[in-house]
Amino acid sequence: MRSRRRYLAALALTLAGTAFAADLRLPLRSRVEAFKGSGVWEEVRLDAALPIPQTAILICDMWDRHWCSGAAQRVQALVLRMAPVIDQARARGIQIIHAPSETMEFYQDWPQRQRILRIAPIQPPAPLGLTDPPLPIDDSDGGCDTADTFYKAWTREIATLPMGAADAISDDGPRIYSFLRERGIRNLLVMGVHVNMCVLNRSFAIKKMTNWGIRCVLVRDLTDSMYNPKDRPYVSHDQGTELVVEHIERYWCPSTSSVDLMKALAAQVQGTTDGHR
Repeated sequence: MRSRRRYLAALALTLAGTAFAADLRLPLRSRVEAFKGSGVWEEVRLDAALPIPQTAILICDMWDRHWCSGAAQRVQALVLRMAPVIDQARARGIQIIHAPSETMEFYQDWPQRQRILRIAPIQPPAPLGLTDPPLPIDDSDGGCDTADTFYKAWTREIATLPMGAADAISDDGPRIYSFLRERGIRNLLVMGVHVNMCVLNRSFAIKKMTNWGIRCVLVRDLTDSMYNPKDRPYVSHDQGTELVVEHIERYWCPSTSSVDLMKALAAQVQGTTDGHR
């Protein structure tokens, strides 16, 4: 009888682990130019199955302060929607990576920082050489939509964004790539700011990681742009952000929404619960 109980306990743990590691079934949005050279891009939808152990979230440059007061206000609102997503993803076993650029001194003794520094370097592959067309908005003056002058305002990530014990902190692309490879992570959900700048261009961001073969997904409603409606193409700030999102969907990676991500996480929880019935 005791042997049977041990067997059943081991089986339960195995089933629990299998259920916990179930795929994250996530609706994605992309764009295709069906007739090449036509300039006509159509929105397409697809479903992706992302294994939880092979998936991470990267939070880009959600700083405590920003030189542009309009951008700072939007970050403060954005973090209120981002934090519950991070908490739920972490609870389901998704690795969280914080990438607040130019603030690593603040985190030098944090275990989340030390975790990624201990990873042995893995040389990234040769870039895929993907096409990099110009953005559909003009951000050449910095993109601030309030009358502010640049200065280095940030010292750390915004404190209202949750930091978990198993999270990692880095602003170095090759180190983050090594961390992903060492953990067997090949899918990267990217959120944070700004979508036309750091989210695309940092050494750890969408362009670089995509060129290194990491499968990126932009969480399109958990980002913002540095865009002033007084500049080309003379649309609202939100419309300018959406134009950049569509550009990314055309040339770099698909996107998802936080609503769909939360639904997928909830469904993964339900699958775990069903597996224990």
